[in-house]
Amino acid sequence: MKPTPLSQLAIVSAGQAAPKSDEFSDYGTPFVRAGSLDRLLSGEPESGLELVSEETAKQRKLKTYPRGTVLFAKSGMSATKDRVYVLQNPAHVVSHLATLIPKKGTHVGYLRFALKHFPPSSLIKDHAYPAIGLGDIEDFKIPVPDSSDDQIRIAHLLGKVEGLIAKRKQHLQQLDDLLKSVFLEIFGDPVRNEKGWPISPLVTYMSEQPNNGLYKPQSSYGSGTKIIRIDSFYDGIVQNIEGLKRVEITDSEFLKFEIRPFDVLVNRVNSIEYLGKIGVVPAISEPVVYESNMMRFRLNHEVMLPVFLMYFWRTPYLKSQINSKAKKAVNQASVNQQDVAGLLVSQPPIDLQNQFAVVVEKVEALKTRYQQSLSDLEALYSALSQKAFQGELDLSRVPMPKSPTQDVSAVSQGDQATVPEPVMQTAPAIHLPDTGKLLEALENAEARTALIAEWLDAYREQLAGTAFSAQHFMVVAQTRLAELHLDNDFVLGASDYEHIRAWVFEALAAGTLTQVFDDAGNCIELKAAIEQSQA
Repeated sequence: MKPTPLSQLAIVSAGQAAPKSDEFSDYGTPFVRAGSLDRLLSGEPESGLELVSEETAKQRKLKTYPRGTVLFAKSGMSATKDRVYVLQNPAHVVSHLATLIPKKGTHVGYLRFALKHFPPSSLIKDHAYPAIGLGDIEDFKIPVPDSSDDQIRIAHLLGKVEGLIAKRKQHLQQLDDLLKSVFLEIFGDPVRNEKGWPISPLVTYMSEQPNNGLYKPQSSYGSGTKIIRIDSFYDGIVQNIEGLKRVEITDSEFLKFEIRPFDVLVNRVNSIEYLGKIGVVPAISEPVVYESNMMRFRLNHEVMLPVFLMYFWRTPYLKSQINSKAKKAVNQASVNQQDVAGLLVSQPPIDLQNQFAVVVEKVEALKTRYQQSLSDLEALYSALSQKAFQGELDLSRVPMPKSPTQDVSAVSQGDQATVPEPVMQTAPAIHLPDTGKLLEALENAEARTALIAEWLDAYREQLAGTAFSAQHFMVVAQTRLAELHLDNDFVLGASDYEHIRAWVFEALAAGTLTQVFDDAGNCIELKAAIEQSQA
């Protein structure tokens, strides 16, 4: 790896001033603003942006940047967010964005991943007035491998994991959408109330009315009783009880501000978009209290379940009530206890609420699995990225993708669901068998461990004189999974790596793997014992 300034890798420039609002058209070339990057990285097509006609572009002397140009914000608060996007089509670009057109020998995908790993925001000198000079961007150095093929391999490997992360996030969003649909199917639209449920003020369904939380100075924090703060929930279940901060309180304060399972918390002071967010308390194993910028109330579970209220709370019907009751100031808004108690809420029969609660429980269990898978993938991406840009990956074991051109990585764009994942090509010398146990392995951890062990044995037998590589095995195994079951939820993560490591120790103990000193690399390698005995 050689530290190389961006000026040697790309033509560095900036966009131009935006046309006036009445100069945009219904047809033409997309115009990318700094605020567009979020939408583009979330999957919105460039054709959905503002369009500039050819005539206006000529009058304005707007440059057209080619497909494959790398964009990131260089001024304003957007410059602090490190959003890196690659143009999928020619486009005009606003002056707040830096543009990097890769030079010959620079792989655009590698450049994008490098800028994600070494964020441009590190060049900001004054965070009160965020700005990055073009000269600083040109001088910014990133590590570059000697071989252009290795750039492609790194982009290909990271792109594969990034694609899996995007797929898992999409699955989680689909489950959230499913629960919204089930809610509307069972209970109907609260605005139309076509099912004719009784509607009453929320206080009607409470067993204990709202009570504001505990205020303590910062000096009281550090030890004592756990306290729920405003960052612990966002319109759902209170998260990470284990990681809550602690505060010193008296016995009388605990009695007044104690939290119990299924308590409902509402944020009473915040910016208008977050005002009134709800948090339902899960099972807790030790004393917990709640802080002053929220209120707590308890429901009568014979007439209303917290899980029903949580999903009702997310409807536009209730959100509009909160907005209408909000007392707005310059940077924040607030609601009081009477505002919350007076919110109008439908009351479906409790048996229907219980049916919905059963569905939510099952879907949440599936979401927990997906969330763990997502965490494993993000940890894998972080580890691979760290090793890749430190030059610690054995890239000779990473197969080249099909048609390794600039276009391969140009279509790998973060979380864009509309963009196809890069194709991972299995190394020709290694073939993992279809044991017929894949479906069982997807559902059962013990069967999954057995499948990994069988594939490790098959992998070892095909190594010939090549060194064993856990990293390469994981790539080959993930590829085989995609071939055998395109829609599977089985993603090799940190827990599976532990099984691989345990298998290696067992193989060394059994003599099926052996340690060999590699003189050329000045390191110890693992090789299949049978092949070693034939050498």
